Amino acid sequence: MTTYDDVARLALALPETVEGLSYRHRAWSVGRKAFAWERPFSQADLRRFGDDPVPEGPILGVRVEDLGEKEAILGEERPGFFTIQHFDGFAGLLIQLDLVGEAALREALVDAWLATAPPALAERHAERLR
Repeated sequence: MTTYDDVARLALALPETVEGLSYRHRAWSVGRKAFAWERPFSQADLRRFGDDPVPEGPILGVRVEDLGEKEAILGEERPGFFTIQHFDGFAGLLIQLDLVGEAALREALVDAWLATAPPALAERHAERLR
């Protein structure tokens, strides 16, 4: 089980990462683009769940390289990794922090950072981060 404080610690350890706010929630960016952010559900999100159970606890949004990677990750059925209708067609997914350990969280953050960082910066650090 991980927390937003764990997210902050791991994200801020990545090169040139800054923490800020996006829609009044914490977000972590590189090159002025967010790669991870707090993602509470909106009222519209909650309505879309209908009778399905709503994932509980803190939710983190992260970018992925592309829709193919998103589908691959979701296809692995990793505990805590999911998507919602609002993310259809978007290269990102959601993580239920209560269900992931630190190693899985770190991997997701590194992948999100690499997918978002300016190419030259990502190339300089890719081998060290993996």
